[in-house]
Amino acid sequence: MFKNLKYDIENVMKNDPAARTKLEVLLLYQSIHVLIFYRIAHGLYKIKLFFLARLISQLGRFFTGIEIHPGAKIGKGIFIDHGMGVVIGETAEIGDNVTIYHGVTLGGTGKDKGKRHPTIGNDVIIGCGAKILGPISIGDGAKIGANSVVLKNVPKGKTAVGIPAVIKN
Repeated sequence: MFKNLKYDIENVMKNDPAARTKLEVLLLYQSIHVLIFYRIAHGLYKIKLFFLARLISQLGRFFTGIEIHPGAKIGKGIFIDHGMGVVIGETAEIGDNVTIYHGVTLGGTGKDKGKRHPTIGNDVIIGCGAKILGPISIGDGAKIGANSVVLKNVPKGKTAVGIPAVIKN
Protein backbone atom coordinates (compact mmCIF):
# COMPACT_ATOMS: atom_id res chain seq x y z
CA MET A 1 0.00 0.00 0.00
CA PHE A 2 2.71 2.49 0.98
CA LYS A 3 4.75 1.75 -2.16
CA ASN A 4 1.72 2.67 -4.28
CA LEU A 5 1.06 5.73 -2.08
CA LYS A 6 4.59 7.00 -2.71
CA TYR A 7 4.14 6.50 -6.45
CA ASP A 8 0.69 8.18 -6.34
CA ILE A 9 2.17 11.23 -4.62
CA GLU A 10 5.04 11.42 -7.12
CA ASN A 11 2.55 11.21 -9.98
CA VAL A 12 0.55 14.13 -8.57
CA MET A 13 3.77 16.15 -8.29
CA LYS A 14 4.56 15.35 -11.94
CA ASN A 15 1.09 16.16 -13.31
CA ASP A 16 -0.22 19.04 -11.21
CA PRO A 17 1.62 22.34 -11.65
CA ALA A 18 -0.09 23.63 -8.48
CA ALA A 19 1.53 20.93 -6.31
CA ARG A 20 4.54 22.38 -4.54
CA THR A 21 5.70 19.73 -2.06
CA LYS A 22 5.08 16.05 -1.37
CA LEU A 23 3.93 16.94 2.15
CA GLU A 24 1.34 19.33 0.70
CA VAL A 25 0.07 16.58 -1.60
CA LEU A 26 -0.12 14.04 1.23
CA LEU A 27 -1.94 16.37 3.61
CA LEU A 28 -4.16 18.43 1.29
CA TYR A 29 -5.03 16.44 -1.85
CA GLN A 30 -8.34 14.59 -1.70
CA SER A 31 -7.09 12.29 -4.47
CA ILE A 32 -4.46 10.90 -2.12
CA HIS A 33 -6.87 10.72 0.81
CA VAL A 34 -9.46 8.71 -1.11
CA LEU A 35 -6.78 6.35 -2.43
CA ILE A 36 -5.69 5.61 1.14
CA PHE A 37 -9.30 4.78 2.06
CA TYR A 38 -9.71 2.79 -1.16
CA ARG A 39 -6.55 0.71 -0.76
CA ILE A 40 -7.51 -0.25 2.81
CA ALA A 41 -11.10 -1.03 1.77
CA HIS A 42 -9.94 -2.99 -1.29
CA GLY A 43 -7.65 -5.12 0.89
CA LEU A 44 -10.60 -5.95 3.14
CA TYR A 45 -12.83 -6.62 0.13
CA LYS A 46 -10.32 -9.14 -1.25
CA ILE A 47 -10.54 -11.15 2.00
CA LYS A 48 -14.35 -11.01 1.85
CA LEU A 49 -14.88 -8.52 4.69
CA PHE A 50 -17.44 -6.80 2.49
CA PHE A 51 -19.31 -4.80 5.14
CA LEU A 52 -16.15 -3.37 6.68
CA ALA A 53 -14.77 -2.63 3.22
CA ARG A 54 -17.94 -0.75 2.24
CA LEU A 55 -17.93 1.14 5.55
CA ILE A 56 -14.37 2.38 4.99
CA SER A 57 -15.24 3.20 1.38
CA GLN A 58 -18.20 5.30 2.53
CA LEU A 59 -15.99 7.14 5.02
CA GLY A 60 -13.70 7.97 2.11
CA ARG A 61 -16.68 9.30 0.14
CA PHE A 62 -17.84 11.36 3.14
CA PHE A 63 -14.43 12.98 3.60
CA THR A 64 -13.53 13.52 -0.07
CA GLY A 65 -16.69 13.57 -2.21
CA ILE A 66 -15.17 10.77 -4.32
CA GLU A 67 -16.90 7.38 -4.39
CA ILE A 68 -14.79 4.32 -5.18
CA HIS A 69 -16.34 0.90 -4.67
CA PRO A 70 -13.87 -1.33 -2.78
CA GLY A 71 -14.27 -4.04 -5.43
CA ALA A 72 -12.82 -1.82 -8.17
CA LYS A 73 -9.26 -2.58 -9.28
CA ILE A 74 -7.01 0.47 -9.48
CA GLY A 75 -3.37 0.58 -10.55
CA LYS A 76 -0.67 2.92 -9.31
CA GLY A 77 -0.30 6.58 -10.16
CA ILE A 78 -3.98 7.42 -10.49
CA PHE A 79 -4.56 11.16 -10.19
CA ILE A 80 -8.10 12.34 -9.47
CA ASP A 81 -7.81 16.10 -9.99
CA HIS A 82 -10.51 18.23 -8.34
CA GLY A 83 -12.30 14.93 -7.74
CA MET A 84 -15.65 16.03 -6.37
CA GLY A 85 -18.40 13.82 -7.75
CA VAL A 86 -16.20 11.06 -9.20
CA VAL A 87 -17.89 7.63 -9.05
CA ILE A 88 -16.03 4.37 -9.76
CA GLY A 89 -18.13 1.20 -9.79
CA GLU A 90 -17.50 -2.25 -8.35
CA THR A 91 -16.18 -4.05 -11.43
CA ALA A 92 -14.27 -1.08 -12.90
CA GLU A 93 -10.59 -1.65 -13.62
CA ILE A 94 -8.15 1.24 -13.97
CA GLY A 95 -4.56 0.90 -15.18
CA ASP A 96 -1.50 2.88 -14.15
CA ASN A 97 -0.94 6.64 -14.51
CA VAL A 98 -4.56 7.52 -15.26
CA THR A 99 -5.81 11.08 -14.77
CA ILE A 100 -9.48 11.57 -13.89
CA TYR A 101 -11.08 15.00 -13.55
CA HIS A 102 -14.10 15.96 -11.47
CA GLY A 103 -17.58 14.62 -12.11
CA VAL A 104 -16.44 11.47 -13.95
CA THR A 105 -18.51 8.28 -13.70
CA LEU A 106 -17.15 4.82 -14.47
CA GLY A 107 -20.51 3.13 -14.20
CA GLY A 108 -22.60 0.15 -15.13
CA THR A 109 -25.56 0.09 -17.49
CA GLY A 110 -27.82 -2.40 -15.77
CA LYS A 111 -28.41 -4.77 -12.92
CA ASP A 112 -26.50 -7.73 -14.35
CA LYS A 113 -24.05 -9.49 -12.08
CA GLY A 114 -20.49 -9.95 -13.23
CA LYS A 115 -18.40 -7.49 -15.24
CA ARG A 116 -20.57 -4.41 -15.81
CA HIS A 117 -18.18 -1.44 -15.50
CA PRO A 118 -15.44 -0.17 -17.82
CA THR A 119 -11.81 -1.21 -18.05
CA ILE A 120 -9.45 1.76 -18.40
CA GLY A 121 -5.94 1.20 -19.81
CA ASN A 122 -2.69 2.85 -18.77
CA ASP A 123 -1.91 6.55 -19.32
CA VAL A 124 -5.53 7.51 -20.04
CA ILE A 125 -6.91 11.02 -19.46
CA ILE A 126 -10.63 11.34 -18.66
CA GLY A 127 -12.02 14.89 -18.90
CA CYS A 128 -14.38 16.43 -16.37
CA GLY A 129 -17.97 15.24 -16.42
CA ALA A 130 -17.29 12.27 -18.70
CA LYS A 131 -19.46 9.18 -18.28
CA ILE A 132 -17.96 5.85 -19.33
CA LEU A 133 -20.66 3.22 -19.01
CA GLY A 134 -20.83 -0.53 -19.30
CA PRO A 135 -18.27 -3.33 -19.69
CA ILE A 136 -16.26 -1.52 -22.36
CA SER A 137 -12.52 -0.95 -22.76
CA ILE A 138 -10.60 2.30 -23.06
CA GLY A 139 -7.20 1.62 -24.66
CA ASP A 140 -3.82 2.74 -23.35
CA GLY A 141 -3.08 6.41 -23.96
CA ALA A 142 -6.66 7.25 -24.94
CA LYS A 143 -8.27 10.59 -24.11
CA ILE A 144 -11.92 11.09 -23.19
CA GLY A 145 -13.25 14.61 -23.73
CA ALA A 146 -15.09 16.61 -21.09
CA ASN A 147 -18.78 15.68 -20.69
CA SER A 148 -18.52 12.85 -23.21
CA VAL A 149 -20.77 9.80 -22.83
CA VAL A 150 -18.77 6.75 -23.86
CA LEU A 151 -20.75 3.56 -24.56
CA LYS A 152 -18.34 1.74 -26.91
CA ASN A 153 -14.69 0.68 -26.81
CA VAL A 154 -12.08 3.36 -27.46
CA PRO A 155 -8.91 2.09 -29.20
CA LYS A 156 -5.40 2.68 -27.91
CA GLY A 157 -4.20 6.26 -28.42
CA LYS A 158 -7.52 7.59 -29.73
CA THR A 159 -9.69 10.45 -28.47
CA ALA A 160 -13.42 10.09 -27.81
CA VAL A 161 -15.68 13.17 -27.60
CA GLY A 162 -19.37 13.97 -27.67
CA ILE A 163 -22.76 12.59 -26.66
CA PRO A 164 -22.67 9.80 -27.57
CA ALA A 165 -18.90 9.79 -27.94
CA VAL A 166 -17.31 9.38 -31.36
CA ILE A 167 -13.68 8.49 -32.02
CA LYS A 168 -11.44 11.27 -33.35
CA ASN A 169 -7.98 11.06 -35.04
